[in-house]
Amino acid sequence: MTPSGKHTDNTPDTRVGPPRLGDERETLRAFLDYHRATLAMKCAGLSDDDLRRRSMPPSTLSLLALVRHLAEVERAWFRRVFEDNAAPMLWSPPGEVNFQSAYDASTSTRSEAFTAWEAEVENSRRVERAADSLDMTGHQPRWGEDVSLRMVMLHVLLEYARHNGHADLLREGVDGTVGA
Repeated sequence: MTPSGKHTDNTPDTRVGPPRLGDERETLRAFLDYHRATLAMKCAGLSDDDLRRRSMPPSTLSLLALVRHLAEVERAWFRRVFEDNAAPMLWSPPGEVNFQSAYDASTSTRSEAFTAWEAEVENSRRVERAADSLDMTGHQPRWGEDVSLRMVMLHVLLEYARHNGHADLLREGVDGTVGA
């Protein structure tokens, strides 16, 4: 990111930062949306081939793999916890939650991955907005335990933060673009 608010490829940064004085829920929501927008920004303007470019073989990690993985994360932590514990995952084998299965994006496309990711993000937003408070609980089927919406939002936020670091390196490897 340059001081002018643009990436080194001159695309504008349209992300909305979190409030400086927001309450807990507003701040969590804004940080999560900021990181979601960061992932989309890291993938902007790239072809399917660029999005499938692997970080370092034999690793299957690519930008498209990260989008698929984070669609699974959204689904596992919002849809499965608060709506349907048995909802099938998007790319995991039937009856399993295997986040690594999303990493092989060798035959995936931007359309496939982003359509799934955007749908899961919208569902997650709907679940969060419908909750009376961050104390709402749901059941995490993989753990066999109840968890709060607060914990889920923090967990998913940390997933995005970790993987956006990967996305930054992947994007730089594709075309040299660096930035926040």
